[in-house]
Amino acid sequence: MTEIVPAGKAGKLHDRAVLLSTLWIFVTINYLYCDLIGMMDPGIFQGLMTGHAAGSIPITQGFLLGAAALMEIPMAMIVLSRVLAYRLNRTGNLVAGSFMTIVQAASLFVGTPAPYYLMYSAIEMACTLGIVWCAVRWQDPEISAGSPA
Repeated sequence: MTEIVPAGKAGKLHDRAVLLSTLWIFVTINYLYCDLIGMMDPGIFQGLMTGHAAGSIPITQGFLLGAAALMEIPMAMIVLSRVLAYRLNRTGNLVAGSFMTIVQAASLFVGTPAPYYLMYSAIEMACTLGIVWCAVRWQDPEISAGSPA
């Protein structure tokens, strides 16, 4: 049996989910492109060739697993923002957006960041803070469906 969902209720949930997913796509592309440009930086490239990140952090299998897990968060949120129900979706975006903002801010204290890295960091943190703000302001469609427009 198919459940009929009022257009206004479904539309509000869908619109916010699409917006959040789109913001996660945007920030993920920025993370990836910043890393790609970083590999063109001779100092970073040299470090990578000798097995070190940020000058002194050894690139081990554990380091790579941690980096992979960290990048999986925004990539997973692209899909999860579209498929999770309201409560889990809102909470997931609040937690993931806050966590990624903190991680990016902390990365600014590792070595001396190059100007391109500072630019990308500002964009990435603005976007993840925007995700948090969007999730904070997201009203339950169950409640807002009953209120007058």
